[in-house]
Amino acid sequence: MTQLHVIFDNPVIPTNTGNAIRMSAVTGSRLHLVEPLGFNFDDKHLKRAGLDYHDLADMQVHKDFDACMDAVPGSRVFAFTTHCDTWFTDIEFQPGDALLFGTEPTGLPPERLEHPRITQQVRVPMMPARRSMNLSNCAAIAVYEAWRQLGFNGAV
Repeated sequence: MTQLHVIFDNPVIPTNTGNAIRMSAVTGSRLHLVEPLGFNFDDKHLKRAGLDYHDLADMQVHKDFDACMDAVPGSRVFAFTTHCDTWFTDIEFQPGDALLFGTEPTGLPPERLEHPRITQQVRVPMMPARRSMNLSNCAAIAVYEAWRQLGFNGAV
């Protein structure tokens, strides 16, 4: 069973997705990409960032958000946003949890944050007066904290 699910909702920057593919491969998490995507898989920046990890990553592309939610039945879904006060480190992660991240320029839209499958909105702390953190960096920080809590299961 996949320990963690990482969901990128409508990603548009290929290098961020390439980095997430690599992160997914090395952590054993399953990466879900929700269409529309702002790039295609032939993009040289995506390939360069993911290097040779594409074949090692567990990745699925979904036609829409509901199809993605159907692919993670029963999972708790934590929506990462700057519009809340709960830090992700306050969560006791469990195997099968899903970490949801929005598109790079705008984050998660209100309809995602209010979706009935969202367990809780959480944030990565930052210094004041900063707009946001890089998507792939934010996802990596969150995945490693969740994986740490799960005992780095499967790591060497």
